Amino acid sequence: MKRKPTKRMALRSHIAFFLLSAFMLALIGNLFWLQIINGESYRLKAERQQMSDTVLSAHRGVIYDSNMKVIAQSATAYLVYINPSMIKTETQKTLVVDGLSQIFDIDRETILKKAEKSSYGYEKIIGKIDQTKKDEISAYIAEHSKEKLSTIIGIDPDTKRYYPLGSFASSIVGFTGSEDVGRSGLELYYNSELTGTSGRIITAKNALADAMPNDYETTYDASDGSSLVLTIDEVIQYYLEQQLMQAIEECEAKYAYGIVMDVETGAILGMSSMPDYNLNEPYTIKSEAALGAIDELETDEEKKQATSDALYAQWRNRAISDSYEPGSVFKIFVAAAGLEEGVITPESTYNCTGQIKVANYYQHCYHHTAHGVQTLREALPYSCNTFFITLGQKLGREKFFKYFEAFGFTTKTGIDLPAEATPKEGVTYYGVNKLGIAELSSESFGQTFQITPIQMITAVASLGNDGKLMTPYIVAKVLDADGNIIKETTPTVKRQVVSEQTAKTISSFMEEVVISGTAKNAYVAGYHICGKTGTSDKLTVPGENIASFAGFAPANDPKIAVLIAIDEPQGINTGGGAAAPVAGRIFENVLAYLNINPQYSDSEIESLTMTAPNLVGQTTTSAVSSASNFTVRIVGSGEKVLTQVPSSGQSMPKGGVIVVYTEEDASRETGEVPNLTGLTLTEANRKAVNAGFNIKISGATQTKGNILSYRQSVPEGTNAELGTTITVYFRSDQDVSD
Repeated sequence: MKRKPTKRMALRSHIAFFLLSAFMLALIGNLFWLQIINGESYRLKAERQQMSDTVLSAHRGVIYDSNMKVIAQSATAYLVYINPSMIKTETQKTLVVDGLSQIFDIDRETILKKAEKSSYGYEKIIGKIDQTKKDEISAYIAEHSKEKLSTIIGIDPDTKRYYPLGSFASSIVGFTGSEDVGRSGLELYYNSELTGTSGRIITAKNALADAMPNDYETTYDASDGSSLVLTIDEVIQYYLEQQLMQAIEECEAKYAYGIVMDVETGAILGMSSMPDYNLNEPYTIKSEAALGAIDELETDEEKKQATSDALYAQWRNRAISDSYEPGSVFKIFVAAAGLEEGVITPESTYNCTGQIKVANYYQHCYHHTAHGVQTLREALPYSCNTFFITLGQKLGREKFFKYFEAFGFTTKTGIDLPAEATPKEGVTYYGVNKLGIAELSSESFGQTFQITPIQMITAVASLGNDGKLMTPYIVAKVLDADGNIIKETTPTVKRQVVSEQTAKTISSFMEEVVISGTAKNAYVAGYHICGKTGTSDKLTVPGENIASFAGFAPANDPKIAVLIAIDEPQGINTGGGAAAPVAGRIFENVLAYLNINPQYSDSEIESLTMTAPNLVGQTTTSAVSSASNFTVRIVGSGEKVLTQVPSSGQSMPKGGVIVVYTEEDASRETGEVPNLTGLTLTEANRKAVNAGFNIKISGATQTKGNILSYRQSVPEGTNAELGTTITVYFRSDQDVSD
């Protein structure tokens, strides 16, 4: 007989049904939460646990000089990471944290926090390590193989930016940050072109987080970035950097910067801002003065700020980012405007009394000297302020500003480098409506406005380029990863500023400035330099000034333009005394390097050094007779000359020393190099010959004034072989105070 359910049994059934229903609803709700609400999140977590996604770093493009010499490249490096989920024991954790901390000099707590993360995935420890460090961590992993550190610590390929020439062209090239992104210079400006596309290796993992066979691996290759071929020539850049550093030492200056430009194209052959820094260590302050100043500060906050300021100062490319008052260099543009507008001719005269009244005050010539009656051809070598004030007033503000604008002083040049200073009306220059008589008069001799060095050399080069103003550029070509040209810079003429005739006339006047005027210390025998000097006060630092020179050569067919600016020179602190000699040395080296043959005048030929005759094989008696224009020193007791110093064909002064050796085993005679500075040409030659050495003459030896030597290529006190030729540099101290 079937038993009827009791009330108690019915209650139990209802409770069981209710509980089961509630459980089912909770289960369904949880599934809805997991699959619908948070489904995407958990899917990604599952993929991260099931897949290993390794980034393959792309190599950044190479930066070459104009001769394809590597300036910057990406070298193979390595990245170290850990997988915290694979740390199973305290021993493993301790080995990982202690080992990585010691090997890479990283704070232990930093690594410990990464090792204790509970989520799946990788934690980066350090990137861009070299092969030595990779081998060290690999050896550590192998040493503790029993603890299976290889499942925890991983090493992947990475790239590291490397600058094989160190500080070479540092203000131009710039550097990259920790993520291989350009921070300054070309690295920043061309970052998108230089940066490649990273690749990936995607590998499936099993439940134990171990990689599965290669069938489950997909590789997407990295694509390297494009490369840059610069207009910078390594040799010219080296000459420029060397001379600027010597200028800082000689003048005890704060900074020195310079540019060498191709006159016809606007291509930058050399650009430097000194002191520079090592591109491989951009965060290391190179300036001893800056480091000393930081050490003297009291608080950490002050030191931190000073360190930051010092770093930005050494990274700064002053050749394009700094503005300065050009001083008397600007007079060549006022002269060009006057000729072009017909308000003056080369024969027009003006009587300089040493001062001129402008509004309610007097403007003076340098040192308040009266120059008397002079033409434009004479006014430029004298650098007469009152002449050019008068010329500026004759032009009037509209015509004056027309050429101020045409020569490019109101806009950026457009050079392909970051941080070019932007001219601003009312800040760096007066607009045409603000040019009153006082402002117009001051600007006519290069005061009360500011320009950048790159603006100046671009404008000066236009006078050597038949009046055509070019757009300066520093990257000649962009190459793809296979070396194919994908972009090539075409020289661009911005405008014809003045006529060809006006440009040639001003060029001839600028040559006179170097022959007999304030720029005579830029003279180089045979190369006919055109130039102008300037000395301007620094408005931001009372009592200090900037000495500058700008010019081009050769005069009959200009090839290169050179600008030199020396910031806060001490002692000799004028454009003619401080900057012109630097420019002269650069012209001498660069023009010879470019195989531009000198064209000597008769007077230059008479004073030129002679060529050493070939005495080898002659008897000693015959050798002395053959070299009657020289002093012959015989070493050895043999009858015939076996070798000689200097060798045949080498340049040497008349009356110089030729040392001949008559025995095979005769030891080379040496002597101590004397001090050859502070002497006249005759005195320096006599002193060198008496000590058994020869001199090569460089500098202003054909100009007026008290010409004295100021530097020698082989330092005093050096022990050198007798007969060695020492280059001795000369400069004038007469009428170079501008």
